[in-house]
Amino acid sequence: MSNKQKNHENPKWSYSTNIYEVNLRQYTPEGTFEAFSKSLGRLKDMGIKTLWFMPITPISKTGRLGTLGSYYAAQNYTETNPEFGTLDDFKNLVKEAHEMGFRVILDFVANHTGNDHVWVTEHPEFYIYDENNELLHPHGWSDVSKLNYDVPELREHVIDALKFWVKECDIDGYRCDMAHLVPLDFWVQARKKLSKLKDNLFWLAECEEPEYHKVFDATYTWRWMHASEEFYHNKMNLQSLLTVLYKSVTEFPGNAFRTYFTSNHDENTWNGTEYEKYGDAAQLFAVFSATWNGIPMIYSGQELPNKKRLQFFEKDPIEWKEKIELHNFYKTLLTLHSTNKSLRAGDIEILTQIISHPGDQQVFAYLRKHDTDEVLVILNCCSEGIDYPVNNVTGSFRNVFGGDNIHFNSNSNVYLNAWGYLVFEKTGR
Repeated sequence: MSNKQKNHENPKWSYSTNIYEVNLRQYTPEGTFEAFSKSLGRLKDMGIKTLWFMPITPISKTGRLGTLGSYYAAQNYTETNPEFGTLDDFKNLVKEAHEMGFRVILDFVANHTGNDHVWVTEHPEFYIYDENNELLHPHGWSDVSKLNYDVPELREHVIDALKFWVKECDIDGYRCDMAHLVPLDFWVQARKKLSKLKDNLFWLAECEEPEYHKVFDATYTWRWMHASEEFYHNKMNLQSLLTVLYKSVTEFPGNAFRTYFTSNHDENTWNGTEYEKYGDAAQLFAVFSATWNGIPMIYSGQELPNKKRLQFFEKDPIEWKEKIELHNFYKTLLTLHSTNKSLRAGDIEILTQIISHPGDQQVFAYLRKHDTDEVLVILNCCSEGIDYPVNNVTGSFRNVFGGDNIHFNSNSNVYLNAWGYLVFEKTGR
């Protein structure tokens, strides 16, 4: 574990949380706040703790892509998209979610706005322009325009917008889109000012820059996600994959939260569903995401499971069925993550011990310990079933996915199916 430490406190509630990304447009046929609220009971039963809503602001029309446009092309930072409902509808949803024990975080796009955001005419000095004195569209994104953080007044306006949702709707934090494209000193400034409104806000950065933990509680694990996909498609071996993982352990502060996932809105639409990326290993990597040192994140419909790419700029609802096949799979993982202290994210008191041999090209196994709490995870990272000897583990353990309890000693063996996984919780010596 890295010796580097963050210089701010994570919210106490966040160490054992998980995150569920809500694609409101595609979640229901109606695509509204009110319609989504009917799923809260099911999500609570599944063990979801934090709801992340993709941007709920109105979408610009100038340069709009597709019929409905991108969530990430905001026309106004302090209004709701009429497609989803009114501000009061969202307030009611947050209130109901809070009453049921959820936390709610909002997606905020600080790097750019839509091309006809209200500031384009009211504050043209807030933007960066190209050599033709036209609004600069960053990274070839033709539907958005780049903001200029060298302008002090812009910073104040963006901070006021961030304050708005905390004051008006009592949200619990932000997922900050492409956070690394915005100067770090701005985020430091923003967090300091917002902490005066609510001192336990949670900040998730869509970036993988260690220095951004100076202000953010959690960052993404893109490199791991891409490497695990390459591993499944035989473009690297297991030890090369684990080298990527170990780098994220040593390069980031030991008390930083890393967010692990197998899908999200970008991945699903542009790169493919988790089944396109991981095939038979999709659930194995979901198990890893929920048991390694970090915060597990799930995308709308993964519990179904949804096996189609959802369109980004058009209405394309998730095709929910009466039976949610992976409900209990995720419930088991998320409940274990939130109740067993050895799975807390960013807790420097937890020991993560690698059980598998460094030269093993088939199995990755690890034991996580916090006082008397222990969780053992064994992942068969190959397409053949395998008998596996478990060394350096002793005591009685419960198989969290059912089956017989096991008392491990120095000569224990377990069997794993192809791309199989076993997760055990210690119950006694």
